Amino acid sequence: MPATALVLGGDLGGTSTRIVIADPDGNVVGRGAAAGGNPTSHPASAAANFGQALHAALAGLDPTAVKAAVVGVAGGSALARPDVAAQFDAAWSGVGLTIKPDFIGDLEVAFASGTAEPDGTVLIAGTGSNAGLMRNHQLVRTADGHGWLLGDDGSGFWLGREAVRSVLLALDLGEPLGLLGQSVVQAILPDRDEHAIALREGYDVLRDDLIRTVNSRPPVLLAELARTVVAAYEQNDETARALVKRAAELLTATVGRLRTTSDKGPMVLAGSVAGEASPVGRLIRDAIHQHFSGEVLTARDGVGGATWLALGALDPALATGENHTRLVS
Repeated sequence: MPATALVLGGDLGGTSTRIVIADPDGNVVGRGAAAGGNPTSHPASAAANFGQALHAALAGLDPTAVKAAVVGVAGGSALARPDVAAQFDAAWSGVGLTIKPDFIGDLEVAFASGTAEPDGTVLIAGTGSNAGLMRNHQLVRTADGHGWLLGDDGSGFWLGREAVRSVLLALDLGEPLGLLGQSVVQAILPDRDEHAIALREGYDVLRDDLIRTVNSRPPVLLAELARTVVAAYEQNDETARALVKRAAELLTATVGRLRTTSDKGPMVLAGSVAGEASPVGRLIRDAIHQHFSGEVLTARDGVGGATWLALGALDPALATGENHTRLVS
């Protein structure tokens, strides 16, 4: 490596931890990955996974050459706890890094991964959902992101919970279960006999089994049923189509809390529910084009966006469109 400054970008999510080291020209010179680094969902292992990814990314490099670092953290509020912060500090210094990292939220990382523009709006809809208003690459306002108990309207969790509620409503009314209802029962109670599901007899037992099983699991697992809803939607199930439509309406309304018709900046959509392949994402894009001006973009590589922000922290002149394309493509 030439004797020049390096930058570090990180993306610590619930599923994976990714670290990138780049030179001032936006060339990647090191990569590292590990399991989930979200300190909220992985309190016991997040810091260790962070250290593992850092170690891999810095292999063969001088850690003291890293002069700027931006790390996006889902669930980053946990870093305000002294014990969690101490664990992450130990992982950081343990690999020889000498500068202080800038920990930012997943909204800022998602926006930077989708566009090099400084101002705009970002919506994340995956397991949870939230939106942010960006000014000069800084998050200035948010909407929703209140968590599964109080909000996250239209998210994967919301879709899964509403799917189960639609089954319970049908059982309360003594109505036969449609495609979505049967798929939900099979996903939650895989050993349940299909013929037993179709019979009116035993509905009370089925209802009780569903309620007991769902409540015995971590609530976040309801988000896994979002795929079940989408599959039923693609097969024209009426209940699934209503849930997908309502999810898109709720997410569009979340964006509307922040964005006005006069805003011209881009809107970046991120997360599996808001993705281009998702029916919810397609409906959101249609609604946004009808109600708001500005370009609608899809978030790309989050760790690339964080690395690009680190380049800008090192020297604003390095935060070019060319470097952005190189890092997030």
